[in-house]
Parts: sequence; C-alpha cells; structure tokens
Amino acid sequence: MIPVSLIESTADALMAKAAIEIPDDYLIGLKQAASTEDGDLSSFVLQAMLENYEAAKQDRRAMCGDTGVPRWFVKMGNEARIEGGPVALEAALRRATASATSAVPLRPNRVHPLWRTDHNNNVGIGAPEIEYGFEPDGDWIDLITVHKGGLFGTDYRMLFPSDGIQGIKRFYLDSLMAFGKRGLACQPAIIGIGLGGSKDTCMVLGKRAACLRTVGSRNPDPKIAALEEEFKDLGNSIGMGAMGFVGKNMVIDTHIEVGYCHTGGMQMSVHAFCLSSRRAVARIHSDGRVDHRTDPDWFTPYQRRETVEWEPLREATE
Repeated sequence: MIPVSLIESTADALMAKAAIEIPDDYLIGLKQAASTEDGDLSSFVLQAMLENYEAAKQDRRAMCGDTGVPRWFVKMGNEARIEGGPVALEAALRRATASATSAVPLRPNRVHPLWRTDHNNNVGIGAPEIEYGFEPDGDWIDLITVHKGGLFGTDYRMLFPSDGIQGIKRFYLDSLMAFGKRGLACQPAIIGIGLGGSKDTCMVLGKRAACLRTVGSRNPDPKIAALEEEFKDLGNSIGMGAMGFVGKNMVIDTHIEVGYCHTGGMQMSVHAFCLSSRRAVARIHSDGRVDHRTDPDWFTPYQRRETVEWEPLREATE
C-alpha cells in the first residue's frame, strides 16, 4: 500500500524539480544546437538561456517567468495499491500543485475561461490535468509532471490517406513557420507529431510525443524512426532559429506517435514543447522507495500494443 502522504511529498518535490532543473537529455541537445548556431540573435538567445538555466539551478528559482500550466501523467503497475484509492491520489496531486504555486513559486496561470476567476494556485475545474496509463506488472506508481506553455505552439489538421508523407511534411512545415513568424512557440523545442486516432486522441498523441519522450529517442517502427530523423533536419532547414530569429536550430528533436484511425482519414497534430523543457519523474514503490529520473518512459511496448490481448512475447519478436 502506497501512503498518500508519500505521493504528496513526492509530487511537491517533482513540481519544484520540473520548474527549476532542465533534464539532461534536453540540455545536451540545446548545447549541441548552440554550438552550431551561426545566426547572431539566435546565438544570443541560446547562450542567454543556457546561462539562465544555470542561474536558476544555483538560485533554486523557476527557469522561466511563465511557468506554463502544470499537468500530471500517472502510470500505475497493475498491482499498485494506493491508500484512499484514486480519489486520494488526485487530491494529493491537486494539493501539491497548489502548494508549489506559492512555494516555488509558479505563476498562477489558471483562470475560468468566461469569468476569469483565479484561485491563485493553478487549481480549478479540470486543472491540473491528470492523465493515466497502466502497465501489466509491478506495484509501483510513476508520477510525471510537465509544465507546458498553455497558449499556442499546437495545431491540428485532418489529412487524408492520399495526402501521404508529402502532406504530412507540408503541414509540419506550415506549423513551424507559423510558430516562428507569429511568435506562437518558444524555439528551439522538441516537436511532437500525432498521427491518427480521433481528433482528441490525435492531439493527445502529439502532446505526449513532445513532452514524454527524451531527446534522441526513436520510435520502434524503423520507418517512423527514419521520419523522425528526417523531420528534425527538415525543421532546421527553414532558416529559423531561437525564438523565430534567423538561424538553423529551430528543432531540438522530432518525435512521432501514431494511433489507429478511421479508414477515410489521417489526423495530424503538431506540438512544440517549450524552450524550457520542463518535466520531472519519480517512481514510488510499495515499500516506500522513491526513484527520481528524467525519462518518463511512457511509450512502452504495452502502451503501443496492437493486439486485442496483451502478448508480450509476440510483441517483443515482431
């Protein structure tokens, strides 16, 4: 049985960690971009951000003034048991979000869409979002917090099978150009692409591809993995760099996730994570151990399963 007090204390620590510390995989990718950037303003922005990250870590302050909208991803092993059940879990995550807003501090960005009611704690109707995944074995819980910009940097289009790869490329480039020219995202960033599903799940796939995979990771489908490499290079070939200035490093990496869709369509979403790639992960074991890491490890073979029943041996050999 995992105590709800341990869940809340772990969540408190994750909220601060995500706001303050850049994950190593992203930091390495950003340093590589800075080392090759030759656009004057883009180079200036990248160097300033790298210095800012170091200052934030030393001073234990949020790395960006706009701390986005905190959200939670929870993955449970099938044998996990929580004191008080799922309702207690969600209450603990809401409390941790509220307390971190004042303790870190985070900017209180959540308001009612019509009345603009602001509780000053990033908690309200449907906020923070809590999404779930499950794994067949284990008695642990993974807590993942992501602080993602909540305004722009996303787009959706209903494509059709006849549009093919060229259509996917066109929309990808259209989106990146709009993000850069109109200031709709903070570049460079990890770009997530969702293909398929329904409209809502397509958006979810793209956002998770941007936020829950590490720089350098590749889709296990070799053809999709090749597209990820190609799209990363393609995104960096359009003449834009940091914050939309002239440059050649707009994309730190591109990740693609797919879901089965209606036979007549090919839904596509594009999501830019933030220049401050904010995520933090911890696994809470039933014996009270807590292991912190930076890789969400969300897209496991089980999460990508295609069969009616879970057949791990078959999945591993296909």
